[in-house]
Amino acid sequence: MAARKKKDPNAEMSFLDHLEDLRWHLIRATLSIIVVGFVAFLAKDFIFDVIIFGPKQADFFTYRVLCDVAQYVGLQDSFCFDELPFRIQSRTMAGQFSAHVWTSITAGFVVAFPYVIYEFWKFISPGLMENERSTARGFIAISSLLFFMGVIFGYYVITPLSINFLGSYQVSSEVFNDFDLSSYIGLVRSSVIASGLIFELPIIIYFLTKIGLVTPETLRKYRKISLVVVLILSAVITPPDIVSQIIVAIPILILYEISILISRVVIRNQKRKANAKK
Repeated sequence: MAARKKKDPNAEMSFLDHLEDLRWHLIRATLSIIVVGFVAFLAKDFIFDVIIFGPKQADFFTYRVLCDVAQYVGLQDSFCFDELPFRIQSRTMAGQFSAHVWTSITAGFVVAFPYVIYEFWKFISPGLMENERSTARGFIAISSLLFFMGVIFGYYVITPLSINFLGSYQVSSEVFNDFDLSSYIGLVRSSVIASGLIFELPIIIYFLTKIGLVTPETLRKYRKISLVVVLILSAVITPPDIVSQIIVAIPILILYEISILISRVVIRNQKRKANAKK
């Protein structure tokens, strides 16, 4: 019944029909995450030894770049080291297995994100105009690109900066850093996923502008407040040093400015369509 109603553009779906439709979209999106997660589960060595524990190695790409930059600007070996002074341990019977399962699910979500967005778009597209539906490919491509850019930024910038600072920090030489496996993976996971979602800001502003909740004037008016919020956010998700906070804040501020531009374009197109109907 619900499928037939959806095929008929003139038929209106009831609230229960919408819930049923949403349920199937969520089921398909969840299945895609599970399928990709199962593949990641089988690729355990690559997922953990190369990806998860990559930022723990002294020869990680970010550390090599920071070391070269530090030496170039005359900071000597400030960011150069042979080994991070901490170990990772698992202190529960099911600790490693649980880490394996949840890391696989996280990998499944990251890789399957374009399909998850596709299912989201399929759910909301029936309520859009025909010309708006034609932008589906662009929406899926851009939102996926922004998400993957955020994931890469989180993995290669926020994660190594956090691991380097927290892994080297000591209140006393009497205390050695032995981190629990779940704590380490949680830091990597939160850095990557949070960055990926933050990079979706232009898409969020696009939809908020479309429904009239946000305007370019509002975004410009609160630009200074947004700057403070971004700096606070950078301080929360990065080590408490100025360099790391600036590195994280710059791309977020750029995304905010891009969001203002997108909001202005949306408003301009809406006014153009309104004038064309007169």
